[in-house]
Amino acid sequence: MATRVLVAEDSPTARALLVAILEADQNVQVVGVAHTGEEAVAMTARLRPHVVTMDIRLPGIDGFEATRRIMAGTPTPIVIISGYYDRRDVAASMNALRSGAVTILPKPPGPDSHDFGDQCAWLVRTVKAMAEVKVVRHHEQAIEAAALPVALSIRSNERPRIVTIAASTGGPAALARILEELSNGFPLPLLVVQHIASGFAAGLAQWLNSVSNIPVRIAAEREPMRPSTVYLAPDDRHLSVLDPATLTVLPSPPLDGFRPSGSLLFESAVQVFGGAVVAVILTGMGDDGLAGLRRVRAAGGSIIAQDDATSVVFGMPGVAVEAGLPDFVLPLGAIASRLEALAA
Repeated sequence: MATRVLVAEDSPTARALLVAILEADQNVQVVGVAHTGEEAVAMTARLRPHVVTMDIRLPGIDGFEATRRIMAGTPTPIVIISGYYDRRDVAASMNALRSGAVTILPKPPGPDSHDFGDQCAWLVRTVKAMAEVKVVRHHEQAIEAAALPVALSIRSNERPRIVTIAASTGGPAALARILEELSNGFPLPLLVVQHIASGFAAGLAQWLNSVSNIPVRIAAEREPMRPSTVYLAPDDRHLSVLDPATLTVLPSPPLDGFRPSGSLLFESAVQVFGGAVVAVILTGMGDDGLAGLRRVRAAGGSIIAQDDATSVVFGMPGVAVEAGLPDFVLPLGAIASRLEALAA
């Protein structure tokens, strides 16, 4: 069955290009085009597409507000199509992710671009994949109603010295929730790998910094690690622990197709800190992080996995749970308090 897509885009040129890209795939059907945010909300309810591609700058209500209304009334996977070069677009895009949109993509380049074909293929592949993810009505309320934690035995009594986190689809909103709920005196550095489209890492860091109780910054080469600070992997670079006081970023090749790689981050932390590592695996597609979590487990570190009920995609945490690696399988709303307890 073809993936049914509603395109919300007010620019005639961008709209025509996006429709052409999507309909070039015989398994994709564009069932409607919305020119305003209000139209996007109404057409989603009427046409019931499998997925909506949502521009942020729309006449009337913007893409952020349209996303919020769709998720409240007709929950549907929403892929944000945003211009990463505009800070206002990035900020609104991040808020839309928090309101329930499943992922964010840059606007496709023109046909004259050298990587036009690759960008088109990536866009179509992402839209088709996102049409399969689960979404819920009233996103925040669903998180609050999640089941109680399932705790497994902790295998190490060593006090943690670092927190490492890996996330993909659904990760920005999950990270925002955790960082909002951590105290401003949280004593450990937090190193984060978030899979996100190139060009959006800086905007993600700015947005997280606006909601977090502790500072969030893009990691730099050979940067000192400070407590109570979040370090986010930059665009297209691995994030790694160099020594007990220093982190670094690496342009080395992708690991199992990922750069940045959650597994590389986890493994580098274990090499430096041994069992004093806390590894957190959040919502996301694929299995990035699994190999690194095995190293954390072998070293006696602590592992937290986000549970199925609160994950947008239970891929990355799901494979960790299947492998029997986590000490805790927790709803999103319980992860910050568990980190506080482990660090205390």
